[in-house]
Amino acid sequence: MYARRVQSIEVSGIRKLFEAAGKDSINLGLGQPDFDTPHHIKEAAITAIREGKTGYTSNAGIEELRDAISQKLKRENRLTYTREEILVTAGASEALHVVLQALVEEGDRVLLADPGFVSYAALATIAGGRPEGIPLDDQFHLDLEKAKEAMDGTRIFVLNSPSNPTGAVEDEKNIRALVEYASDAGVTVVSDEVYEHFIYEKRHVSPARFGENVITINAASKTYAMTGWRLGFVAAGKGIIDQCVKVHQYCQACATSISQYAALAAYTGTQEPVKEMCKEYKARRDLIYTGLQELGFSFPRPEGAFYAFVPMNQTLLNHILAKGVVIVPGEAFGKNAPGYARMSYAASRDTLKRALERIAQARGEVHG
Repeated sequence: MYARRVQSIEVSGIRKLFEAAGKDSINLGLGQPDFDTPHHIKEAAITAIREGKTGYTSNAGIEELRDAISQKLKRENRLTYTREEILVTAGASEALHVVLQALVEEGDRVLLADPGFVSYAALATIAGGRPEGIPLDDQFHLDLEKAKEAMDGTRIFVLNSPSNPTGAVEDEKNIRALVEYASDAGVTVVSDEVYEHFIYEKRHVSPARFGENVITINAASKTYAMTGWRLGFVAAGKGIIDQCVKVHQYCQACATSISQYAALAAYTGTQEPVKEMCKEYKARRDLIYTGLQELGFSFPRPEGAFYAFVPMNQTLLNHILAKGVVIVPGEAFGKNAPGYARMSYAASRDTLKRALERIAQARGEVHG
């Protein structure tokens, strides 16, 4: 009655907890920035509405926005793409979907970090692929040798740095090695870079610098606090983009016109709000990391994004949830982290302090 490939996947564990949260809950479950979209971006959208820019656009997106993304990639990522090599999508989620639909044949192996973001395995399955997890080391970085060993006979390798859920940032040396090895093995690297601007001590490196068989995925969602605007993009060789546009055309037609004009203002306007958000996220990272350490938790300090991946057993997790602090069980992110939970610190410092108080109470109940 239903397609087996859809029946075999579950609704996101993140969303389940988000929907079930009570009114007085402290929600550290969803990767939802608590910042408002910067004013100049909202004004650009309002202007677009007033000027009647509310119809369909080109399937690939308005030329001005693709040119702006091209300039952004050159300026910030040292990547060279023309507008014809960029596809504007409804967020990074759709970007991942169209890429996997365009490239994955039935039964193809799709490698991804485990633990890793919930969408990767599900989207690979929907595309008919076979997702396979690559374990991380004790600092939450990819195990390079195990990644290399797994590449033989693989179609796609999904790389996410900074990582959701761990907050790990891969070093340039490892990224280069992965891309070069993947190229030799005929594996396409799909790089999800949505958290690139939220790195605290290290720096972001785009994998496409080191090889041509790399697809770059990004979005305005996290960078500009535009999650609800649903605006992302794919950057790749024209041959790949041409195939992705086919999938995009029939499932989406085009990204929302108003969101495209808002994103144009985001990419071409002042970047000061992004810098301020990063500064605040770092302060929140330090607050929650120190607070959890003082409560006896031991785990690698997050290097980027806005998540802490914290070891805890199911009993403690249940007590924390019962105290009204919504966090996500590690099993939502793969098979290798059942004894962990993800906490988002995309919440105010006061909210994080209240959450730590409740976590301390829960830990006291479990450990006496």
